[in-house]
Amino acid sequence: MSNVEHLKELHGLPAFDFAQFAGKRELPEAGAAAWWLAVEPYADPPQENFGDLWDRFLDSVDPAGVRAIIVGQWGEAYENDSSSIVRRLVDARDRLTSLRAVFIGDLEMEESEISWIEQSDVTPVLDAYPQLEEFGIRGGTGLRFPAVRHEHLRRLRFEAGGLPGEVVRGVAACEFPVLEHLDMWLGVEAYGGDSGVTDLAPILAGGRFPALRHLGLRNSEIQDEIAAAVAGAPVVAQLTSLDLSLGVLTDDGATALLDGQPLTHLTRLDLHHHFLSESMADRIREAVGSSGAEVDVSDQQTPDSWGDQEWRYVAVSE
Repeated sequence: MSNVEHLKELHGLPAFDFAQFAGKRELPEAGAAAWWLAVEPYADPPQENFGDLWDRFLDSVDPAGVRAIIVGQWGEAYENDSSSIVRRLVDARDRLTSLRAVFIGDLEMEESEISWIEQSDVTPVLDAYPQLEEFGIRGGTGLRFPAVRHEHLRRLRFEAGGLPGEVVRGVAACEFPVLEHLDMWLGVEAYGGDSGVTDLAPILAGGRFPALRHLGLRNSEIQDEIAAAVAGAPVVAQLTSLDLSLGVLTDDGATALLDGQPLTHLTRLDLHHHFLSESMADRIREAVGSSGAEVDVSDQQTPDSWGDQEWRYVAVSE
């Protein structure tokens, strides 16, 4: 679970650890922080459970002023899925009337491998908060995301070592008329990432999300196939930022990308953590960066080898 750390901010607001500081110092105004809520299930002496922490939070701040919530460890995440978190958020919708951003599953490796985080159907949060603008999820195990419509969602992010194809297809069937930023860590099949390029087709075709400006299709073991599909995808014309980082991109995928439609309209192209040759990385810098775009081809990887076989790896899997 490398490259995954606790969020430092959400929705432009600094993360504030409610459990650590409540009762010890003056709390910030409700709308001035992204409230980070988490418990330590193995603490000695035992701490309060998440339900008690949640109730104390709603009683300690002005719920009507809360704009952002980050949910960290809610217990033993590999045994208890996120349905209880979803339920608490839904039940509090009449109190959290200003909520605009939610992230569920902000756990680091020391707390849980990303593949151990048990998620659930998280779309009831979108139904409960029609004004929500930003939604993020970490962990793909048990995650469900059936197609929904939401009028105000602008940013949607999935971080997973394996994002189920069912989730990818659900997102691709959603109606998000103002969605600007979509980021999906697709992961590897061994950890549930069984999506393919065909599952992404409705997104790549353009028109599904008319306001989309940033597209991240990252952390994939089929990064070359994705790059080839993106090379001719109509959606690219509407983007300002494209992110194909964290995966196993090789010179084959990069060649397809450069041989496809022009990318000079982009302001940023992120390919970091890759398996490109130095010459190919230079070609990409020259071809895309010459127009003034920010191009990230850092973190070059070397395949592992055993005998005459080579293995390439995504940045985040287990």
